Order: sequence, then C-alpha cells, then structure tokens
Amino acid sequence: MSDTTLPHHISQQFDADLEEVRNNVLAMGGLVEQQLANALAALTENDVRLGESVITNDYKVNALEVTIDEECNRILALRQPTAIDLRLIVAIIKTITDLERIGDEAEKIGHLAVQLADEGGNDRFGALAHLGEHARKMVHDALDAFARLDVEQAVQVVKEDMKTDKEYEAISRQLITFMMEDPRSIGRFLNVMWAARSLERIGDHARNICEYIIYLVKGKDVRHTSLDQMEQAARTPR
Repeated sequence: MSDTTLPHHISQQFDADLEEVRNNVLAMGGLVEQQLANALAALTENDVRLGESVITNDYKVNALEVTIDEECNRILALRQPTAIDLRLIVAIIKTITDLERIGDEAEKIGHLAVQLADEGGNDRFGALAHLGEHARKMVHDALDAFARLDVEQAVQVVKEDMKTDKEYEAISRQLITFMMEDPRSIGRFLNVMWAARSLERIGDHARNICEYIIYLVKGKDVRHTSLDQMEQAARTPR
C-alpha cells in the first residue's frame, strides 16, 4: 500500500514543478521498460531488427535523463527545498541515473541479440528467458512503488533481487559446463553469459531504486544494510 503522499505547498507552482518532474521520471521509466521488453524479445526470438531498434532508441533514454536532471537542478536553485521535498529531488536524481543504466544494459542485450542471431542457432534456453522476465518485473514493480511511494513493495522488490542473483549464478554454472563440454561454443556461450550478466545488473539497479524510495519516505539511508535492517527502517514511523 502507499505509505505517504507528498505535502502541498503554499506555492501551487512548486507543487506543479514537483509533480511534473515525478511524471517525467515515470515516463522515462516507461521508456526503459519498453526498451528492456524489446531487448528480451530480440534475444529470445532471434529478431535482429528489434535488437537494432533497441540500440537506435537508447538516445531517447539518455535525453530524458539530461532533461530531468536539469529540471531538478532548477528546482534546487529556485525553490531551495527542505525535508521530504529535498529527499524527493535527491531520490529522483539517483533514480534517473539507475534508469539510464538499465537502458544501457538493455542496449547491450540488443547488441548481443543481433550478434547471436547472426551466428545462427537457438540456445537461449528457458532459464535465460525466465531471468529476463524476472528482471523486467522487478523494474516494473520498482517504478510502481516509486509512483505510489510504497515502501512495502520496495522491500519486496529487494527480496526479489536475491532470487535474481541466484538465477544468474545457476545460469553461469550451466554455461560454464556447456563450454567445457564443447570448447567450440565458448564464444557463443560467452555472449549468452554477458546477456545474463546484464539482466542481473538490471535487477541490482531496480533494487537501488527501491532503496531510494525508502530513503524518500522514511528519511533513512538503507544502502549497504541487511534485509532485516531495511525492513525495520520501512516499518519505522516517520
């Protein structure tokens, strides 16, 4: 459930500025989600054209990051926000950095999808597709938690990141076994491993976003803390 809403201010323009920048973050998140979905489809379906479109459209994610960053700097300079307003701007600046990096990982997957399709064959196996869907859902749920300032959902996404790490480790072990059995496949399976690594990193970035949500709502920095400490911070009243 939603933990809080942003306070209203005497200045309606200040409220409008904060709402606009939040909406732009969600728009950037939506674009990143689409890039990731397209990259996964290109990878699992041998779709070269879709992979190339992911590569081509990465500039849109980068442009949104610059635009939102400029908006945040303008608000900091003109409004000099404090308390939760300041935490919101800090959280947004950090969030768009992670979204941009998710976009970069999607672009890498697009490149790998093109290369793997050109090499022929279809050994992406279900484990990689499952990891991709898991990472994509983490990004979606992190953005949903951001939109609703939902710390409970943020903590749940952090828990899911642990499952993503285990899936990645299992895939890596399997790929190493394949390469040992057939050294001629090393180049190809290394590309599959890099794709899996990108998906694992995407999960890490989704986790980061959720840590910023807890910081925003609760005023506690939960980076580099245990899951128990994070859950305790999420339950602590403001």
